[in-house]
Amino acid sequence: MEDTIVLYTYPEIGHLISTVELSKRILCRPAHRFSITVLLTVGLIDSPTLSSYIDSISRSHPSISFRRLPPVSVDPANPPRSHVAVAFEFMRKNSANVLQSLRDISAAATVRAFIIDIFCSSALPIARELNIPTYYFFTSGASALAAFLYLPRIFERSTKSFKDQDGVVLEFPGLPSLKATEMPEPTLDRDDPAYGEMFYFCDQLSKADGILVNTFEELEPKAVELIASGACVPDAPTPPVYCIGPLIADESSRAGDSAVGGRQQDCLCWLDKQPRKSVVFLCFGSRGRFSAEQTKEVAAGLEKSGHRFLWVVKNPPGHDQGGGDGDVDLEALVPEGFLERTKERGMVVSSWAPQVAVLRKEAVGGFVTHCGWNSVLEAVAAGVALVAWPLYAEQHMNRNFLVQEMGMAIGVEQRDGDGFVSGDEVERAVRELMDSERGRELREKSWATREKAAEALGDSGSSTEALAKLAEIWSGLPKPRNPHAHPQARMRRAQ
Repeated sequence: MEDTIVLYTYPEIGHLISTVELSKRILCRPAHRFSITVLLTVGLIDSPTLSSYIDSISRSHPSISFRRLPPVSVDPANPPRSHVAVAFEFMRKNSANVLQSLRDISAAATVRAFIIDIFCSSALPIARELNIPTYYFFTSGASALAAFLYLPRIFERSTKSFKDQDGVVLEFPGLPSLKATEMPEPTLDRDDPAYGEMFYFCDQLSKADGILVNTFEELEPKAVELIASGACVPDAPTPPVYCIGPLIADESSRAGDSAVGGRQQDCLCWLDKQPRKSVVFLCFGSRGRFSAEQTKEVAAGLEKSGHRFLWVVKNPPGHDQGGGDGDVDLEALVPEGFLERTKERGMVVSSWAPQVAVLRKEAVGGFVTHCGWNSVLEAVAAGVALVAWPLYAEQHMNRNFLVQEMGMAIGVEQRDGDGFVSGDEVERAVRELMDSERGRELREKSWATREKAAEALGDSGSSTEALAKLAEIWSGLPKPRNPHAHPQARMRRAQ
């Protein structure tokens, strides 16, 4: 029977793209031949974009097969709870489907490894019961991983919700501290079911056979050493960590859309006409929607800065919830006359721009980002310095790492409570990045890190060697015992 690797991911396009990029890297190992099966849930986030992407990958990479699980339904309003709690419940309800899929795949192939992401923790005991080696794919960086590994100790010491702990600062061994109110959203409210799910996920991290991290050792050496030392999990063994990044997603799947393709060519052609390292690029991810008031402040700050800019603007929250790619009334969102006054040095793009391609343009000299890890890696790979403006998830952690540990970003000052940033602060951050001595040093360091990122993925690079080590382990493992001998795997619930 052939050897196969099974990957299980949350059905959101960003998670799926990261999983596919990892799959591509596994398939590139010439000394070890594996087929790839990606398990896909049905019933929560089923979009044409997702289907189109899957079809595209199936055509271009036939060694990656997608197995759709039977549909599962979850009522997000009964009882009312956060979208993260709904996501965890949905993935847990797929446990029986995962068990059956692993049995079916094992009947035709030898499953050498099962790789799951953050929302799939409920599948870990299932694979363990079947004696299938199970690994987490942690799509953020090693610094965030170190914090998440330590979080169960903070949870155990906490007696009230982090959202209610104004002024409290949380300490992580060997890492920058973090305001309690800046913790990832699923951990903020103890009454939200997502809180218990996050506790369970963080606790299960140390129980995996290994953790694959989308980073490279040269980017976060201190965090990698910290995890290896055992300081993050002082009361149990720490599983081995494999830095296999940077995995940079291919944007070509979106170019087939005529509107997207037109916008891509417009902004790239505009950048080709700008001086080298003169443009500030502003983009805040798929969930990066600002209020009309905040959008006007950004515009005011950009105008006062005097610098060239390329700015991606989405509709405010509550508008165009179909995914952010609908029409955006730019004239209504920015100050009156802004577009006309800045047309010689600025370009405002509706909803989306080809971020990887933009960052690689010589004209781009800085990137104002929400600190999503994929965006950070894309900037690192392009050698572009950052202004850090975190919005959600673990992005406040990433901001602290980038500013305090890596020295690759300038942070913006955000108002307590709602994270609002004034136009004056936008102007200050842009000027500091583009005009100051510190900004020049950041750009130099970013360019040097770009070279290290390329080296990590080279034939003898650290990330290539980490993946080669994994492939050797997978190839040399004994075959899992017959999964059909177990009528029902244990499906543990979060406590």
